[in-house]
This record gives sequence, C-alpha cells and structure tokens, in this order.
Amino acid sequence: MTITFYDTSTAPSPRRARIILAEKNVPHEVVQIDMMTNEQMSPEYRAINPAATIPALKLDDGTVLTDNAGIAAYLEHAYPEPPLLGVTALEKAEVATWQWRIENGFGMAVASAFRNSHPAMKGRALPGPHNYEQIPELAERGMAQIGHFLKGFERHMGGRAFVAGERFSVADVTAVCFLDFMRVTGTKLSDATPNLLSYRKRMGERPSVNL
Repeated sequence: MTITFYDTSTAPSPRRARIILAEKNVPHEVVQIDMMTNEQMSPEYRAINPAATIPALKLDDGTVLTDNAGIAAYLEHAYPEPPLLGVTALEKAEVATWQWRIENGFGMAVASAFRNSHPAMKGRALPGPHNYEQIPELAERGMAQIGHFLKGFERHMGGRAFVAGERFSVADVTAVCFLDFMRVTGTKLSDATPNLLSYRKRMGERPSVNL
C-alpha cells in the first residue's frame, strides 16, 4: 500500500501539497478529481473526504489528511529533508508568520474575489459540501485586499531570495500558488512590482513549481 494523493491540476490548494510532495521526493500515487464536473461532491470522493475539498492525502495505514496545514505537518515529520517549516525556533516562527499572512491576507482575498464574482462559482461561493450564494461586495473587498497585500509584499521581498528566512519554505509554496492563481481575478504582476516579478522568476526555476 502506498500514499495516495487526491489532486486537481488546475486548483491552487492541491498544488500547494503537490509542490511539497515533489520537494520532499515522496513516493505516491495520484488520483485526479475533476472539479469542473463537481466530482469532489460525489459519494465516492466524499467517502474519502466528507468535507468535499481537495487536496486529500491517504496514508499507508488508511488515515486521510484533508487540509494543507495537516499535510505539510505530516510530511515535514515523516520526510524531514529538505525542511520546509523552518529549522531554528526563530525560523519556524518566521515561516509560520508569513504562511499565516499570505494565506489569510492574500489567498483568502483571491478566493473571495473569484468565488463571489465568477459565473462558474454561482451558488458555490465557498468550498465544501454546502452551497452558498455569491456576494458581490465580498468580491469587491477581495480585490481591494489583493491590491493592498501586493504593495506590502513587494516591499517585503526587496533584497530577499525567499519569503521567510534563508531557504525555500511552505511560505514560498503558498505565495507562488496564489501569485499565479490571482490571474482568475484579472490581476497579474507588472513593472509596478519588480521585486515580485524577480521572485516569481526565481521560483519558476524550481522543478516542483512547474508540476
């Protein structure tokens, strides 16, 4: 029996787990879940993950991990090299801080802007087993949050190779995934964000980022 990774190649959340699996060279099988046909809502997938979200990671003993935080924590312990959650106490704190800032201040804004405005997300404004109607005002707020975050993140990345500390970490994984996915809101990096453009180019040199 091997680790099974339930993935959707076009979605940012499973991409985060996919990068970590690749960085740590974890042997695993992949099962693609088609979100365009709402396969995540099927009885078969909900028997694996009742929350109807992707990713999910099924371990050798049958345990299923159903969120990126848990997947990253498990893989960091089971496959410690290379370390992605920090090594020293201060580095761990910095990685955790930036992971939280990016996920809550940026990733949630992108998701809110997209899910509350895109026609394909009508009635699906939040992920999971329940249907929620779109709220246009939340899309507007999400767009404002994206702009504010990018300005601050551009300043932070001045002279830095990585988001947190001196090595690639889960904070970089999350940053890259949402910098790329924000295109669904019509937002992209430009000459106004030279530090982020340079950062994204460097990240693109990592094989895991291009999977």
